[in-house]
This record gives sequence, C-alpha cells and structure tokens, in this order.
Amino acid sequence: MTDVMTERLLARIASHRPSHVSDEARLGHLVGTTIPFGRDDGSTLEQMAQVRLFAAARDAAGTGRDEFPGDTVDDVLRSASERYGDRFAAVLTTCKIWVNGEPADGSDAIGSADELAVLPPVSGG
Repeated sequence: MTDVMTERLLARIASHRPSHVSDEARLGHLVGTTIPFGRDDGSTLEQMAQVRLFAAARDAAGTGRDEFPGDTVDDVLRSASERYGDRFAAVLTTCKIWVNGEPADGSDAIGSADELAVLPPVSGG
C-alpha cells in the first residue's frame, strides 16, 4: 500500500468515527484504561465493540459493519472469526487492526465506545 493510499484510508476512517465515541473514551483508550460499561444496578450486559470491515475483509464477512463482544482486540476478532468462518479468518491474518484511528495490538482493551477497523492490504495505483 502506498503512503498516499494509506493516508487517504486513515483519513476516511477518522471521518467516519461514530459520534457516540466520547473524548473520555478516546482518552481512556490512549492511556490504556477502560471506561466503565453498563449501569450501576448490577446489570451484566455484555459490551459490544463497533467493528468496521474494509475491502477483502468486508467481502469475506458480507458486511461492512458489525458489533462483537470482547474485552480485548483479540477477543473481538475471535468473535468475528467465529461468526464469519474460515474465509474471514484467513483474510484477517493479512490485516492491520486499528482502534479509534490508531494502530492496535491484540491485547489492547476495547469497549463499547471504541471502533475497531480491519484493514486488509490494498493494491492499486
């Protein structure tokens, strides 16, 4: 992927960040903390991360957006692979993963206010 294409793709992702992602959640992600989820009434609702899929990942999944449970990037991607199957899992091995417009590692914490982007390699001119 060329630098120009990478910059354009990242700008596009940033411009489509959901409006519900608060500044506090972005800050929490940057400093490695998680923002509490759920209600104070003892509810055990499972948090769902917003996932955006691009190019070959979108084709393999059959959708460009979805929500998945998980406390870490790896948890969310494991849930996505279980839902979408082997073809998606194979594409995933070639992808870069970003959370809220920043590169992410599998062990990074993720919450319901975060957006995870799956970016396969792109070619073209």
